[in-house]
Amino acid sequence: MSVSKLEPKKWTKDGRKWNFHVRYKDLDGKIKQYQSKLYKTKPEAQEAERIFLLELDKYRPDNNMTFKDLYLAFYDYQKDKVKETTLHTYRDRIRYMALLDNIKVKEFNIQHYEAWRKKIMEYKLSNRTRNYIYKFLKTIMNFGTKWYGINFNQIYPKMNNFTNPNEIKKEMEFWTYEEFKKFISVEENLTYKCLFKTLYFCGLRKGEARALNWNDIDFNKKTIRINKGLSDNVNRKKYIITSPKTLTSNRVLPIPKELLNDLIELKNKVIKYNNFKEEWFVFGNAIPLGDDAIRRRKNKDCKLAGVKQIRLHDFRHSCASLLINNGADITLVAKYLGHSKIDETLNTYSHMFKNKLNNIIGLIDDLNENSKTNIEIEETKNNDKYEISL
Repeated sequence: MSVSKLEPKKWTKDGRKWNFHVRYKDLDGKIKQYQSKLYKTKPEAQEAERIFLLELDKYRPDNNMTFKDLYLAFYDYQKDKVKETTLHTYRDRIRYMALLDNIKVKEFNIQHYEAWRKKIMEYKLSNRTRNYIYKFLKTIMNFGTKWYGINFNQIYPKMNNFTNPNEIKKEMEFWTYEEFKKFISVEENLTYKCLFKTLYFCGLRKGEARALNWNDIDFNKKTIRINKGLSDNVNRKKYIITSPKTLTSNRVLPIPKELLNDLIELKNKVIKYNNFKEEWFVFGNAIPLGDDAIRRRKNKDCKLAGVKQIRLHDFRHSCASLLINNGADITLVAKYLGHSKIDETLNTYSHMFKNKLNNIIGLIDDLNENSKTNIEIEETKNNDKYEISL
């Protein structure tokens, strides 16, 4: 096995000059040789050689893959199958696999897992985040089983989620309608006013709101279309536009009158620019408003209005609270928020339905009281009749 640079006369016109040679045994034990195509740089040829060797090891129970080999193979496999934001998440989680880098997957045992688990516990992470990392490890192991025939059956039953009985669950923050009115009353910039109202009244995710273009708003039908999202700092890009979080995140929502009037005023303002296009961002014109700028503006307005600080994502929770506490059907709330299942809405906002459950008990109690009263009235009538007959 070797990576080499060809003599100049063998270089291609576009500058490819590196390749690799591999001598190997096939699955039948026969010796074979392989010479790769040409690559522009030595690192490209080395990476191609590594992937080629991993491919040779497929389905060999005696392969010598390390965990690092396995999760890099997993990442390469996923490159053209998942969204760019998902790949970014994979890259971020790979750093938590470092403790397993040099362990051969065929030798992976419960002691290795427990050592890894102990190391993850040392990071200042929530249990929810730790379990996302744990799930990522299992995803990589499943990939190894599917594509390389690696047997993890001895260790799988012994692996468990992270738990912490002493962890205090963070309470969900949200604003009442009165608190939001106080907050929005101090905002004088029309763009920010429209953004915050869109987040609060329409329950959009922050990325969904920032990705809105003017052609997503139908002023005649008084609707807003959500069909994409925006993410920051992915692959060193300032921002990228992606498909929505889930299929059900694609939705068309009616626009409340108060927000609609502000959007009309904002549109009339921006269309006066000579280079205006319908593809411009509603909140930011040619480029979207920055995430940090929005957060700073929100924090400043909270302070001015004298209301508690909540995250931008909590505007979405506030919308859910507004809908639920004003009698909206759970199915419609799920559809409005773009949840894939009603269960997601119930699990996220179950605490908000407690009042509704109390209302149901109140209805039952009222029925019982009314029934009891009716019985007493009937008994009184009967007794009166009886007394008269005497």
